[in-house]
Amino acid sequence: MGHLSPRRMATAIAAVTLSAPLASCSGGGDPLANAPYDAAGQVVWTGGVAGSKKADPKKPLEITVKGEGNRITDVTASDGSGRYVSGKLSADGKRWRSTSKLSAAAHYVVKVTTEDGKGRQGRKTLSVDTTGTKRHLKVTFGPESGTYGVGQPITAELSAAVKDTLGRSVVERNLHVNASPAADEGAWYWVDDKTLHYRPKTYWPAHARIDVRSTLDKVHIKGSLYGGDVKPLTVRTGDRVEAVTDAATHTMTFKRNGKLVRTIPVTTGKPGFSTRNGIKVVLGQEANVRMRSETVGIASGSSDSYDLPVQWATRVTWSGEYVHAAPWSVGSQGIANVSHGCVGMSTANAHWFYDNVRVGDVVSVVHSLGEDMPAFGNGFGDWNLSWSEWRKGSATGSRKGADPAVADRTDAPGARLQPEM
Repeated sequence: MGHLSPRRMATAIAAVTLSAPLASCSGGGDPLANAPYDAAGQVVWTGGVAGSKKADPKKPLEITVKGEGNRITDVTASDGSGRYVSGKLSADGKRWRSTSKLSAAAHYVVKVTTEDGKGRQGRKTLSVDTTGTKRHLKVTFGPESGTYGVGQPITAELSAAVKDTLGRSVVERNLHVNASPAADEGAWYWVDDKTLHYRPKTYWPAHARIDVRSTLDKVHIKGSLYGGDVKPLTVRTGDRVEAVTDAATHTMTFKRNGKLVRTIPVTTGKPGFSTRNGIKVVLGQEANVRMRSETVGIASGSSDSYDLPVQWATRVTWSGEYVHAAPWSVGSQGIANVSHGCVGMSTANAHWFYDNVRVGDVVSVVHSLGEDMPAFGNGFGDWNLSWSEWRKGSATGSRKGADPAVADRTDAPGARLQPEM
């Protein structure tokens, strides 16, 4: 070989340097550098229903690999909603099995990566459909769309009872409540096997939008029960209205967005008929209502019996506690408690109160000799539970495995709808 000039020598060295990596891409080097081969002949799935090409959602989905030296290195499975399926790979890489529940009547895309004895990668994408179910859990959210006070809980009525903690946790995790502006942390409470209430730690923000939705559709809950399609709900809140009646001073203080608007002289329940203490929520309003003592257990003809037309009545319990006009007791309002359990005020003040509250507003009573307002069964007394107590009613809260202790429910529309004077 003859002598090379410095310029020709540099060119030759560059040519050798550039050719080195080209040789490694020709197929004789790293097997991972090659395009993955089609592993269709190696990968199979089991868990199908007999006589059907579909998978049984009550059974785990199992992916296996055939052939000496072949193994599974990765599996990704997701449904059409983007929900991923968790799973576990055996130590030898021969089998992958799902560990989370499959949805019913769902389509899954399963991407499997394999490796053969020579280290070459294989790929296979499987399409797996699950069978449907005849049992679907329906959920009805409440209240109806509209604008409410900041004390209004969200409710969920189920079409079937869910008693076990695991099934309840599945339901809870798929019922979503979001407020804008954001509320404090919130939680569901199981009032009974078919009823849930949702509230934040403190009252909802004023002038908020609250969106309630479900992702239960096709999700396995228990046994043969799967979630069904659920209609979403949007409600809004108005001003933060809080009316507090002090039975000891015979006055009601009315606040709007934290500012005192009016102080009203009132009368509450007399001894033997003392008004319930605690936080209540406006349930409804009636411009005119007939109040009869017999409907609350007072015999006709007794000294305490009554049968009167009443104006501007705002209901706060299903058993018949109202804030209403009581022109017959104006002389006692602000001085003494003479009613049969309701909060009475002048006709003018009752009319003003009626016009300035809405369903969901907070109406409280303090310093009464009466019983405490129950959390459930006689309206919305949800706020009378502390936050730690409320969390115990959640299947995903601190008291797992225990059903909430609640009183028998009588808060269905039409149950004990008679008034107390």
